[in-house]
Order: sequence, then structure tokens, then C-alpha cells
Amino acid sequence: MSNEISKNKKIEYTDPRKIRNFAIIAHIDHGKSTLSDRLIEFCKGVEHRDLRQQMLDSLDVEKQRGITVKAQAVSLNYILNGELYTLNLIDTPGHVDFSYEVKRSLKACEAALVLIDASQGVQAQTIANIYKAIEEDLILIPVLNKVDLPSSDVDGVSAQVRDVLGIDDTPLQVSAKTGLGIDEVIHKIIEKAPSPSGNINNELKALLVDGWFDQFLGIVLLVKVIDGKLTPNMNIRMMHTNAVFTIDHLGVLTPKKKNLPHLGPGMVGFIIANIRTLSDVMLGDTIIEKDSKITTPLEGFQEVKPVVFCCIYPVDSSDYNLLKTALDKLKLHDGSLLVENTNMPSLGSGFRCGFLGLLHLEVIQQRLEQEFDLNVIMTSPSVKYKITKTDESIIFVNHPSEMPEKNYIEKVEEPWVKISIIINEEYTGPTMKLCDEKRGKQIGIEYLEGLNESSKRCILNYRFPLSDIIFDFHDKLKSITKGYGSFEYEDDKYEEADIVPVNILVDGVKVDAIATMIFKSNAESYGRWVCKSLKDSLERHLFPIPIQAAIGGKIIARETISALRKDVTAKCYGGDVSRKRKLLEKQKKGKKKMKEMMAGKVAVPQKAILKVLRRSK
Repeated sequence: MSNEISKNKKIEYTDPRKIRNFAIIAHIDHGKSTLSDRLIEFCKGVEHRDLRQQMLDSLDVEKQRGITVKAQAVSLNYILNGELYTLNLIDTPGHVDFSYEVKRSLKACEAALVLIDASQGVQAQTIANIYKAIEEDLILIPVLNKVDLPSSDVDGVSAQVRDVLGIDDTPLQVSAKTGLGIDEVIHKIIEKAPSPSGNINNELKALLVDGWFDQFLGIVLLVKVIDGKLTPNMNIRMMHTNAVFTIDHLGVLTPKKKNLPHLGPGMVGFIIANIRTLSDVMLGDTIIEKDSKITTPLEGFQEVKPVVFCCIYPVDSSDYNLLKTALDKLKLHDGSLLVENTNMPSLGSGFRCGFLGLLHLEVIQQRLEQEFDLNVIMTSPSVKYKITKTDESIIFVNHPSEMPEKNYIEKVEEPWVKISIIINEEYTGPTMKLCDEKRGKQIGIEYLEGLNESSKRCILNYRFPLSDIIFDFHDKLKSITKGYGSFEYEDDKYEEADIVPVNILVDGVKVDAIATMIFKSNAESYGRWVCKSLKDSLERHLFPIPIQAAIGGKIIARETISALRKDVTAKCYGGDVSRKRKLLEKQKKGKKKMKEMMAGKVAVPQKAILKVLRRSK
């Protein structure tokens, strides 16, 4: 039946039996955002003239990179057999760095579309997201996307869905780009996804799913109502922070904001309550009425543990407060971001931040520059090392400046992770070689059946030091597998390792921003590479500039930027050689005097630091 909604027909939002809450989970680039666009189009969520690509990707960084960073919700209406249904869709990120967003989004759902690229098959993040959905006891609906591509292998990937994912249902076949099979997906959601439980007559209980800062409205909260209902002018209380607010207005995202008279059980919508203080809200908190006697909160979100750390400093120290405000707003929008105050003599006051991966770090940096117009310096990314001191006390450090003296250290331990790598069988050799280079220890190998020899795949299970995979492992894996390799990792434990602090000195002065901690056998090659990178990036002066890498007092690598030399003998046409020698000696004394005056004043531009931090080649 056509999905034309009569303007005169009153839409009943409050009946939970007509609500379907579902998420789209998949590996990166399998078409989640494109499928979301088609669902919005087929449900007539926006006028045809307003349709655009990546409707739910609202951040500039998402549009520029072509990836979803932030989970987004949209409420759609669809008529099937004369019945009006409300479909609450949550589009989730696919990259491993944003798996926390996926986990949080699934809390608001009863079902999940498992989207798989028919030309690539089951990938590492597909499996990881399936486990997250199973933990939340969601109904899984498999969907094969890009079935219109000549390289698609529908039968082979369908077998993987059955054998690898353990889903017995026959996958739906769609092309999110052309719209093929989208109606069938909507019908299957209505048919299979359970309606949310809840009673409008019970006391209010709502889960705080997400939040973001609006410069005009303050903090906007995305909530899922479990029991009772939310109405304008209602006094609500956050159970964790005990903060009390009065709701100004509320509604759903269609994807535009649409105000409603109330939000009932099972509904996912926004509330605006004049919230100005970021510390008053906590994602995963339970929302109840101000005078409610409820003492047991809803099951919230598992606290996320950052794995990559770096320090962020404003280029101009006067921008410190602006940077603090920007990071506070980003922290509300991104609950996985860790922010702490720090101070470094050479860089001043700044913030030590924790991220879920290197892409997460780059996205935050890009948002600081684009959304808040801030110029920042970021130190070299590192992981958190565990140090046992001689007095048996334990400290955690992530920067050489925090390291105690060597004679006070009993042992240093680094974090390890378990990793699952999914590749085509033909790339097994090169991938195992890469793993060996990264100090990986093999746990096992599993083979996946395909329709033909070229589609046979395998899962390599390894243990890795976290520090060896956060930088360029993803890029190298994609390179040697021609883009088809993928991986997923989880925390394992700390193990003792020979970790040393490597400091970089430019003209005898430490550059704290690019100091790092590294495995001892890799320290020399890393030091040589950094020195060479800085030599190529720094400008020449009228005196030679030494660039050194050092472990303590031992220099392990050195490059020298040669001095600029003015030809002071250019005007000497003939005459005694002593005249030329006198001019050259005078120049030499002048350069020596200049070097003494300029000692420690060689500026290391941000461009040179960023080149090292990004490991550009």
C-alpha cells in the first residue's frame, strides 16, 4: 500500500504496539548511511527536494571523510495494511574506533538490521557488532547490500551469514543506491521487530541515550521512554547527578525537529529543558519525575576505556579557556572522550585526552579546528604504560616527561590486545608477515567457506602490543589486502616489556610534543626517521642546527641542518688570498656569536610537528 499519510489523519504516537525501534549495524563502508537515506525517502521523512546524501551525517567531518562518526536517530512513519507504524531508526558508525557509539545506540532498540556488502562478505566489525546486538537480546534481520554490483556473491555471502554469524533467516537482497528491495526491508522490520514493552500509566522511567550542545537551545537530550510519559512543563530529575530540570518542549527527529505534546513508552525523541551545565547530565543516566520514589536505575552504559592518549595545547596560550569550553562540548557529544588538565613547561597549560583509536583522535582534532576555529598542538599519541617502582608502588604514564628516574623503576608493562583479522585466503602470507613485524603472537586461524576459490576467507586470531597497532597497522593491512582486510580488537592484559622514553632535541632543546615511549629495539629506527623528518621540515638558519634523538643521556640518532652561507668573497676580484681569508674568519666569528645568541631559540613550526605525529612519509 502506498505510504501516503493523510494530513487530516491524527497520528497516534503513544501506542507501543505500533512502534519499531531498530538500528543498522555493519562494517565500515557497507552502506549504512545510504540505506538510511533510502528508508527516509521511502517513508517520506523529508520532501523530495530536500533529499541529499548522508541525511543523518550532520557533522562536517562526517561529510568530508564519508564516514559516520556519531550515531543519529530519526523517527519515520509508514502505513502497512491500513495501520500506521512509527519506525525509530538509529544509524550507527562502522569504524572500530566508534564501536562505543554502536553499543550505546543498541540500548534504545529491540531489533537490528545486519547490513553486509554482498561483494565483500562478512567482515571483522560485522562479527563484533553482532555480538553487541546479541548481548542486548535484539532480533537480527540480515540484509545483503550492493547486490546489483557485478562482483557481488549473494550465495557465498548468504552461506557466511548462516555459518559464520549463525543467522538462519534468508538475507534480504537490496541495493541502497538504487532503492531495490527497500520496501521489503520496511515490511520485514514491521513483521519481525518486537514492539517495545512499557506502560504509560506507570511512573516515568526514561534512558538518556545521547546529548549535544545547541548554541540557541543549550543542551539537547535524546531519550528513550521506558515507562510513563514525558510532557512539557514536567519537572524531571537525573538519578545519577540528582539535577532537576523543567521540560520546555519535546518531540521527535524526522530528521527535522518536530514538537509533540508528549513522549510515551517506546518512543525515542528529544527533550529541551534549559540545561546549561555540562556536569549535570551523564549519558546512560535514568530520568525520573522530580518527586519519584524510584530507587533502582535502568541499566546504563558500560564505562568506556580510552586506549590512545595525547595532550592538546592551544598554539596561543590566551585560547586556553576557549579550548576548555570546546572540549567540554565535545565530551557531551562524545561520551568516550576523556579530558584531564595537564601542564608541560615547554607548551604551557593544556589537556590530556584519551581516545578510542587514532581515527577518533584525528576526528576530534578536525572538529576543534573546523567547528571551534582553534589552532592546537597535539603531542605524539601513546598508550598507557604500567610502571612498578622499586618501592612496589604502581603508576601509569603515557609520556616520557612522566617517567621516573631509571634507578627507581622495577619494571615497565605495556597493554596487549586480542585481535581478529578477516582476510581473503590469498593474502594470508603477507598478513602474517605484517603481524610478525608488529610483534604479534598467533593464537589460531579459522577458515571460512566461499562459493569459489577467490571468495575463500580466513580469520587470523592474534595477540598484539596495543602500541604497535594504533598507528599504521590499519593502513598497512588495507594496502596488502587490496582494501578487503579488516580487524577488530579487545583489551587483554599488561605484559612486561623493554620500553624506553625517546626525547627529540632541536639545537639542544627538548621538543616535548614529539617525545614518545617505544619498544627499545624500535627506538633507533624511530629516532632516525623523526630526525630526518624534522630536517626536511625545518628552515635553515645562518648557523648549523643539530637534531638529535636521545634515550636519557645517550644520543641514538642525529641529523644536522647545514648553515646558510653568504658568499662574502664575491666582491674580491683578485688580490692577496689573505684578504679573502680575513673576510671568511670574520664571517665565522659572526656565525659563532649568532649561534650563542640564538641558542635554544630555533622555532619548531606546527607543520613539522604534525608531519611527525601523522607519520607521513
